[in-house]
Amino acid sequence: MKFFQILIAKKIFFFQIFLILYIGINLIGGERGLVSYSKKNNYEKSLSIKNIELKKKLETIEYKNTLLSKSIDLDFLDILYREKFKFGTKDEILIKIR
Repeated sequence: MKFFQILIAKKIFFFQIFLILYIGINLIGGERGLVSYSKKNNYEKSLSIKNIELKKKLETIEYKNTLLSKSIDLDFLDILYREKFKFGTKDEILIKIR
């Protein structure tokens, strides 16, 4: 009986302890805690690296497209024929490296 009276008298103290533990646990491991923040930060870095790589690929594709569409570059066209169709002249020897 005396134990329950002590608990009732100190309920504000227990409430403060519970509140501090709740905030501390959610600060570290919650959905918006430090662990989640570091995971999201790493994911954002990997996405930014992937974005840069995709931009570089897009630039090369756009450059190749301009070589074929605006003013046809015969040297680039020759390179494409040789790579895609394994095309060569009579006096050339084709060697497959890959």
